Amino acid sequence: MNSLPVEKLIRRCLPDSLPFETTADLADLPGGLGQERAEEAADFALSMRSPGYNVFVLGPTGSGRRKLIFQLLERRAPDEKTPDDWCYVHNFAKPHRPLALRLPAGMGVRLREDMSHLLEDLKTGIPAAFESDEFRMRLSQIEDQFNEKQNKTLEEIGKDAASQKIALLRTPGGFSLAPLNPDKLDDVLSPEQYMSLPEDHRRHLEAEVERLQQRLQEAIRQFHVWRRERADRLRALSEEAVQFAVGHSMSDLRTSWAQYPDVLTYLEAVKKDAVEHMQDFRPADAGAPQETDFTRYSVNLIVDHASNGGAPVIYEESPTHPNLIGRVEHIAQLGALITNFTLIKAGALHRAAGGYLILDAQKLLMQPFAYEALKRTLSTGEIRIESPGQIYGMVSTVSLEPEPIPFAGRVILVGDRSLYYLLSAYDPEFRELFKIAADLEDEIPRTDDSHLLMCRFIASLCRRENLLPFDRSGAARIIEASGRMADDQQKLYTHAESLCDLIREADHFARKNGHEHVHADDVDLARNARERRLGRIREMLIEQILRGTMRIDSDGAVIGQVNGLSVLSTGDTSFGTPTRITATVRPGEGEVLDIQREVKLGGALHSKGVLILSSFLGRRYGLQGSLSLSASLVFEQTYGMVDGDSASTAELCAILSATAGIPLLQRYAITGSVDQFGNVQAIGGVNEKIEGFFTICSKRGLTGSQGVVIPETNVPHLMLRDEVVEAVKDGRFHIYAVRTVDEALEILTGESAGVADEQGVFPENSINGRVFQRLKEFADLRKRLREEQKPGVSPSEESTTPSEAGEA
Repeated sequence: MNSLPVEKLIRRCLPDSLPFETTADLADLPGGLGQERAEEAADFALSMRSPGYNVFVLGPTGSGRRKLIFQLLERRAPDEKTPDDWCYVHNFAKPHRPLALRLPAGMGVRLREDMSHLLEDLKTGIPAAFESDEFRMRLSQIEDQFNEKQNKTLEEIGKDAASQKIALLRTPGGFSLAPLNPDKLDDVLSPEQYMSLPEDHRRHLEAEVERLQQRLQEAIRQFHVWRRERADRLRALSEEAVQFAVGHSMSDLRTSWAQYPDVLTYLEAVKKDAVEHMQDFRPADAGAPQETDFTRYSVNLIVDHASNGGAPVIYEESPTHPNLIGRVEHIAQLGALITNFTLIKAGALHRAAGGYLILDAQKLLMQPFAYEALKRTLSTGEIRIESPGQIYGMVSTVSLEPEPIPFAGRVILVGDRSLYYLLSAYDPEFRELFKIAADLEDEIPRTDDSHLLMCRFIASLCRRENLLPFDRSGAARIIEASGRMADDQQKLYTHAESLCDLIREADHFARKNGHEHVHADDVDLARNARERRLGRIREMLIEQILRGTMRIDSDGAVIGQVNGLSVLSTGDTSFGTPTRITATVRPGEGEVLDIQREVKLGGALHSKGVLILSSFLGRRYGLQGSLSLSASLVFEQTYGMVDGDSASTAELCAILSATAGIPLLQRYAITGSVDQFGNVQAIGGVNEKIEGFFTICSKRGLTGSQGVVIPETNVPHLMLRDEVVEAVKDGRFHIYAVRTVDEALEILTGESAGVADEQGVFPENSINGRVFQRLKEFADLRKRLREEQKPGVSPSEESTTPSEAGEA
């Protein structure tokens, strides 16, 4: 079988096929690289007005999923309506439930400033009203009227008492009555003098004192009534003065806010509260202003769109529960935590209301209560600021309950496909709230148009990050690198971050080499430097193989031993390495022992591959009788988990080699899975596997006979390194593509596999013929052993001579 020609090993991008001199001649790429499907899905969701049409952008980290959404929104958002401002104000009726005011964009700042000016006016206007001449005059009139009535009553009682020779005395404790000295009317009787009076006279005085005392008590009760009347009149006077002062300050406000009923209602409540708490505005006795908290007249502007044009686009880097729905902060004061409506802080949902909120799905799900809060907001259409303690009843202290704010916007989650599928499967609400999935392409078809798209992608990055432009050779090499990343000659890899890193690193080497443009050599330097940075483990494994610590043969021939190929992944890099696979056979009942699985070092896919090759053995070699074979398979010198079915063809070849007794040429390595009919199927990582065996052979010295056997269906995936391609071109290395296990056996053994005739019999000297012959020998041996072990032999028959026993 002939090896593959050089043209099959890589698909070049010819620089002359690119229609520019450098990427500086190209226009920027407006969207993502080949992401038309995702852009259409996202644009459809953002155009829908019905609820639930939020978007989940699917793609691996670094695929440009967030940038794609930002570019799409940058084109849409500026032309959309700017949403309203939102303010929280004091609820004078229910202070623990602050009120939310909705105002057109830019009006929130104006209301806050107007209320600030109003407070300053009240602080000066109300005290001034109390200091006015009219207020003082009317206040004096009320006081004079009260004092006049009180003094007149007391004067009448005093005259009545004086007519009875009794004095009405004012004391610190009130009023008292005492008999006067007849000889000296301006003095009261002493106790001795009073007791010296005749008894009849004393009784008369006591009766008069009692009568006057009752009259005095009635007068004092009347005084209390008059004081209440005076207080009412004083309050009414003060309220009239304050009403005038407040009304004068608010008249302009009511006019300017006349078209906003909620604001007018709030201003009326402010006026009423200012009148009720007028004493807070009056100066203290010493003339200094009182230290009164006027926070209740402030406006807490939580969402301000005064400087915004169009719909807001918000990306929340840390989507915690408070950052998402807002929070109520507290201040420590005298050992206690206090709060008020001015400590209400907006969340990302508040800022994105009427616009777009972009969240990282993984970060969202990692934050306690955040995802549930987002779903609750999307389901109810309102943002309710509550702490988790309030929601779940973990805190019983009284706190604020701000009025919910309506939410009408689009939420865009960005995350991996696995997250999307998990949420779709296990969260019944997810599909109702995120109806649209924008799935990013990992690869795009490789055509002349996609070549130009890739070049425009390069141009956009160079222009955006001030990198050197790429000439045609450099851009062509990036296209080839993209094909290698995709492991496909017909595809280009679209992972934005991987491509951007390669472009940036190529720019570094171009500048280092003093180039004005980035050439193909600069791209090669960047790729080689990256491979060296990440190649420590790869080089360590190569060294162990070359020193013989890990046994990998690249010449000679061994029965039941074959070089398989595997791919190892370490962080950001993957590389291929050969693995020695051995098989042993013996008479048995058709079972294949997978040693990796027995010691729990084999994955499910590897076990599946072993079972499939077992089915192939039974189908091909067991139809003419029982498959009298037991085989053991193992990956030699492997001490970790082995998974995947890409070695099943190699394992099958090792079993057939051990069965037929035909050695396998160790100058070859083979990869590919096999089905139950013996067809060799495609596998992943074919380029890394070929290069892994090529590296070992080239280190030992290429003989011109070494090579790798791969599935024919993997030929379109070949994008090999230049040194491999050059070695094949010079005839120093070979790559063979096979369709069946028989073709693989013929290459690995150098002998014919044989073709069965109409009776299903293979030629005697072919590989399959010798397998059948060996299996027949195993079957005959097992039959003979079973006959020897049959029970029922009589004791007399057991008495045989030694010669007879030997014949038996």
